[in-house]
Amino acid sequence: MFATNLKIAKVHLTSKVKQTVVALLGVMFGISMYVFMNSFMTGVNDVQTDLAFTSLAHIHIYNDGPADNTNLVKQVYKGKDVAINIRNAKVIQYTEGIKNTREILDLVRKQPEVIGITPQVNINVFFRNGSNKVNGTLSGVDVDNENRLFNISTYMTNGTWNSLQYRHDGVILGLDLAQQLSLNINDNINVLTSDGVSRNFKVIGIYQTNVKGVDKSKAYVNISSARQLLSKNQDYVTDLQVNINNFEKTAPVVARLAPVIPYKVESWQTANQQLEAGSKLRDIIAMAVSLTILMVAGFGIYNIMNMTINEKIREIAILKAMGFSGKDVTQIFLVQAIVVGIIGGVIGMILGFVIADIVNHIPFKIGGLNNLPMAYHPKDYIMAFTFGLITTLVAGYLPARKASKIDPVDIIRG
Repeated sequence: MFATNLKIAKVHLTSKVKQTVVALLGVMFGISMYVFMNSFMTGVNDVQTDLAFTSLAHIHIYNDGPADNTNLVKQVYKGKDVAINIRNAKVIQYTEGIKNTREILDLVRKQPEVIGITPQVNINVFFRNGSNKVNGTLSGVDVDNENRLFNISTYMTNGTWNSLQYRHDGVILGLDLAQQLSLNINDNINVLTSDGVSRNFKVIGIYQTNVKGVDKSKAYVNISSARQLLSKNQDYVTDLQVNINNFEKTAPVVARLAPVIPYKVESWQTANQQLEAGSKLRDIIAMAVSLTILMVAGFGIYNIMNMTINEKIREIAILKAMGFSGKDVTQIFLVQAIVVGIIGGVIGMILGFVIADIVNHIPFKIGGLNNLPMAYHPKDYIMAFTFGLITTLVAGYLPARKASKIDPVDIIRG
């Protein structure tokens, strides 16, 4: 009987080619738009993530500085009825930077999720060239590890990142900072710290991350040069930047490290909550749009299947009069829905890929982008096909169930 039902379903699909094509177009449109929208939204999210992590690590370890001592009287004489007169209070010297760096580095490297860690010596300075003066950050870095974490060598527009390894008198500037100070490769720049220490460096490279806040205020030197500028020993660092294998799962690593490291251990989500909120909102919007497209396509398929059954109502009555059961009728229309879902799903995935590829080649020059971002993740295609097939099955099952309950006597009598 199943073979006979298949033949009847084939006849239904091939005898009304126009109806079959319309049903296929509905599924194709839904799947292709789902694939395109997910590719686009994922591409935008990937670009945003790349830009965000240009100079931002997944976990940041640093010395949080002294506690708030603006009201010493209340802290020392809490609850006591004592008259005290304190004038011109001063904050005492506190420990700067991170002590016992090697032990902390070893501890962090032992965490299974950690894929990279780099020490930094960050200094607030004035960059000076003649009468031009710009305040910013001079970052002393471990050249290899810094590049491993932030891939900064790919952002170089002049010079090479690795030259910083051997040039202790060299500095690499952000493009906007170099333009503000009218500097080019091999020019000299003067750096002045807040303690009044001044030193000249030679510009050996220029980078551009397209993050304006970084490009116009940050410069890189070898970490040894930064330590010399501050007259610190070879163990001195101000920050430890850590990357893990999944940037969204920082919470368990932070929870493990924070109790055993006597410094501030901060995830990027805590430091940049607006960034995380923006990423989640984009994901929600993409999912809402995609599901809406699939639902609209599903209603379209339901209407087409319903119309098909109404047109074949007399044929269904004759089939049932000949001995076909309600289960056979349901099977016939479900087979039609499955065939439409599979063929429409496959063509829809191909069409979605073609649309995404075409849009990916449209010129879009803004913020360092040359074209509209797209991402091609297999999971998006699998989800699109699965959702499309389920939607088609549901849209086909409801009218099929209705057809299975038809009384042939009532239909033949008219």
